[in-house]
Parts: sequence; C-alpha cells; structure tokens
Amino acid sequence: MLALQALQQAQDRLAPIIEYIPLSLAPKLSSRFGAHIYLKKENLQRTGAFKIRGAFNKIASMSEDERARGVIAASAGNHAQGVAYSARHFAIPAVIVMPESTPLLKVQATRELGAEVVLQGNNYDESYAKACEIAQDRGLSFIHPFADEAVMAGQGTIALEMIAERELDIVLVPIGGGGLIGGIASAYHHLSPRTKIIGITAKGAPAMRESFIHKHIRNAESVRTIADGIAVRDVNALNFSYVESLVSDIIEVDDEEIASAILYLLENQKLVVEGAGAVGVAALLHNKIALNANDRVGVVLSGGNIDVTMLNLIIQKGLIKTMRKFQFQVLLVDKPGALQALSNIFVQAGANIVQIDYDRTSTNLAYGDAYVIISLEIKGQEHKQMICDRLRANGYDFTEIL
Repeated sequence: MLALQALQQAQDRLAPIIEYIPLSLAPKLSSRFGAHIYLKKENLQRTGAFKIRGAFNKIASMSEDERARGVIAASAGNHAQGVAYSARHFAIPAVIVMPESTPLLKVQATRELGAEVVLQGNNYDESYAKACEIAQDRGLSFIHPFADEAVMAGQGTIALEMIAERELDIVLVPIGGGGLIGGIASAYHHLSPRTKIIGITAKGAPAMRESFIHKHIRNAESVRTIADGIAVRDVNALNFSYVESLVSDIIEVDDEEIASAILYLLENQKLVVEGAGAVGVAALLHNKIALNANDRVGVVLSGGNIDVTMLNLIIQKGLIKTMRKFQFQVLLVDKPGALQALSNIFVQAGANIVQIDYDRTSTNLAYGDAYVIISLEIKGQEHKQMICDRLRANGYDFTEIL
C-alpha cells in the first residue's frame, strides 16, 4: 500500500490548486435506505474530475529535467485534462493521445488547456500503445493514468479529506484501472481500517472485477460502456495488487443502471455526473450494496464531464422508462382534419404534445395513408393507459416506440 507520508506529501503539493469540496448528505438517498449517504462531489473539482489530483502530484514530484522534456499521457478524457492543466501550471509542453471515440467535449477541453491532442485508437489501451511510441520518439515523460504510485497518492488525497470530515462505514469507489481506489483504500487502511472499501465497475468493462473474483489478472477481450472513464480493458499488476489486498468487494452495474443513476443525480441532487462517476449511486439505487440501518456511506462521484449528446439521450430514454414520455407511431388517413381529430384525443386526455413527425412518402404506405410519430408528455402509467384506451376506442392503429 501507499505510505501515509506519500499521501500527506501529495496533499501538501495539491493544496494551492485543488478545490476542497466537503462531503454532502444526500437526504433522499439516505431516507430511502435508512442510512446516512454522503456524496464526495469530485464532479465539481477543477477540470471536472478527480484526475487532476494524480496528474498534478506526479508532475510536481518529477525532477526539473524530467519536466523540461515535456509530458505525454493516454486518456479517455479526464486524465487528459488533469495532465494538460498541470502541464500549463508548470509551463511545460503536453501531448495527449485520446481514443478516436472520445466525446468532443473532452477533446475540446483538453486542447483549450494548451495540450497537443492526438486522436488514435478504438479504446484506451490502443491509445496507450500510441502514446508510448510517441514518448520514446520525442523523449517525453509519460504520465500514466493509474499505474503510478505518485498518481495514486494524488487520488488518495480524496480519502484524506473524507476521513478528516467524518467517520464512514462504507466507501463506494468507481474502478477502471484502479488508481483511484488504490489511493483511497491506502489512506483508509492507515487512518480508518474498519471502513469497508467497495469498488464499482461497469459490466461492459469487467476486467478488474473478474481479476478480483478469480484472484489473478484476467484482461477483457473488449470494453463497451457509457462509463467511458472506467472503460479499461487490461489490468495492471501494480493496481491489481492494491485492489486485491485493500478492497473488500467489487460490484458491477450495467449501462441501464448507470443511466438511471445519472438521471437520478440530475433530478434529485441537481448534479451533472458522468457515467463513471455515477456507478456508486447506480449500485445503491439497484440494491447491490448490503446496508445496515444507520450505516454511514460515502459515495465518490468521480467526474462530471459527460457529453451533452449522451446526457440528452439518457434524459429522453429515462423519461420514457419512468412513464413521463410516451412515443408511438399511428396510421392515419391523409386528409384534412385527420391530424386535428387525433390531437383532440390528447387534449381531452390532458396530454401535452412535444413532437410530431408526419410521413406520407414511405414506400410501405398505401396511397392516401400517412404515418405520424408522436411524442407526448404524460403523468405516469395510468395516464398512459387512458390514452391508449382512448386511441383504441376511436379506431386508431398505433405502435409504441421504446
């Protein structure tokens, strides 16, 4: 594990640049589970994620000669911004290699911090290979996102802040490569060893959980998840040794569960949180964490850099799943007044029309017919059922769009 002194030195280095964000009680979550649920909101951190802690500590601990050569990193986004910000602070050049699928928001944010961005590879591991190649060719110092003890010590300062605030029984931490949980678990082992550290992985990026279960490294053949910040295919031996020795358990959540947690945090906590940052809340919401009455639980929201297109998709799908939006396709006779007659049904039912698409040209339509795709704002299952019943009673042939 990391030495306590290394964690404390990291905290001293980070003090001038880190936003201190205290634990925040989540009243609705706490009431729901009969526990005390506290959120560590690193989504509000400088650069929008915890990654700045590890990147800054690593660069700050390098020699002047190492820094002068410039730095390079591979990242799906948050580590990229952390390295770019830290490099700008020390007035040194930075190159960031990012997967080609990285959300535009993260690419732009990294460039705005002054880094040279290279888009290469289908995932982090392919970007990492390219970054190693560039580092060797150009003599740059490589800043690993998780397999580096200076980086891990920086991430572990989150736990030092949490421990100083209050005693916790359980801490839920996202796991991708394992740098965050390794740092946090080290701090708790030194200062609050009774606290259980539970890691949360995405089902579509199962490598660390599979390795933990089978007690040896098992890399994933591929990764696919909306939690791009923890979409790591290959497990590093250093990080696995920390996870294996310090972590109590690892739980997985799927993309639907992650999406529901993102929407929950947006609506109930007024927080924008990315997929990787929402996995702890997802595990709670879907009853994957065994809690006792009055347990004190800390949940690390590791970042908030979610692409707005993805956020919109999550919101729209979430509205359908929670029966607040009803989308369907209906067959109409294409004549004056037909659409008005259909609309009158919704008016009488108290449903608000938010979108209509009118199609009279599809080749599978009979001449004189039209398809209408309608989105309604509704008030739950009973309201939806009433609308369906009225459509059928008036002879409309419709198909729900899920």
